Amino acid sequence: MSDRLLNLAEKGSLKPEVPYFEIGDTVDVHCRILEGDKERIQIFSGLVIARCGAGTRDMFTVRRIVQGEGVERKFPIHSPNVAKIEVKRSGVVRRAKLYYLRDRVGKGVRLKERRVNQAKREKQAAKEQSKFAKRLNVQ
Repeated sequence: MSDRLLNLAEKGSLKPEVPYFEIGDTVDVHCRILEGDKERIQIFSGLVIARCGAGTRDMFTVRRIVQGEGVERKFPIHSPNVAKIEVKRSGVVRRAKLYYLRDRVGKGVRLKERRVNQAKREKQAAKEQSKFAKRLNVQ
């Protein structure tokens, strides 16, 4: 009962279109930045090392190297401050969390690229969306 009510309350604040991406993918996250009364878009590009949560609490962590220093940032997927998420490349991974990359430097940080044709990727995205929609379907 309470799960149904929670899903009903969350349903209004979910984004209708969320791109399909996995752990190990390199993404560009377009963030809305407010400076006074002006708004601009800043792109944070990096590797997705973790995902957690569900519904409006769905978060993902992006890691990148800036001037030799590792920078990580957590983003809520359904936040209005996240304008767009673009998947640039997919990586081959065998773990759910890639925290071990924090200890690596140089070539050790690179992941092999996963070759996936676009039709298969769109099919996976549609499958995830339908599973997500089915879970949120409140009767």
